Amino acid sequence: MDCVAVNRNDCILLSNSLRYFKQVAREVGLNVAGSEFNLDSGFDSKGNRKIIWNANCIPNIPENPRNRNKTKPRRGRPRYYNLKSYRKRFAIERTFAWEDCYRSLVIRYDRKSANYMGRKLLAYTLINLRYFSGKSQ
Repeated sequence: MDCVAVNRNDCILLSNSLRYFKQVAREVGLNVAGSEFNLDSGFDSKGNRKIIWNANCIPNIPENPRNRNKTKPRRGRPRYYNLKSYRKRFAIERTFAWEDCYRSLVIRYDRKSANYMGRKLLAYTLINLRYFSGKSQ
């Protein structure tokens, strides 16, 4: 994976990240052709949608109003957006935010990946315990 400056936007890194993702999916034996690719409205651009279509995936990106007072009428066919699938993405993002509550996972102290994975499993066990005991609110 390439090293990139910290001040670069994620949108610029989409094409390289998608290429690495497809490579890993191919090595694992996962077929991603025709699957939805959920991204937030920051990725809403013609170029990003084209990159995802060319990767044989369906872009599921909400339209970005871009600080407009009134929405402009769209010409052409409407963009694909599946709200039900996008809401599942929010649940995953919320879980990652819960994971960030554990300092040893945010700042990786462990040198061995087995120890890091053990801490990750312990964190997810605590997250599930807190969630299913009703103390997540």
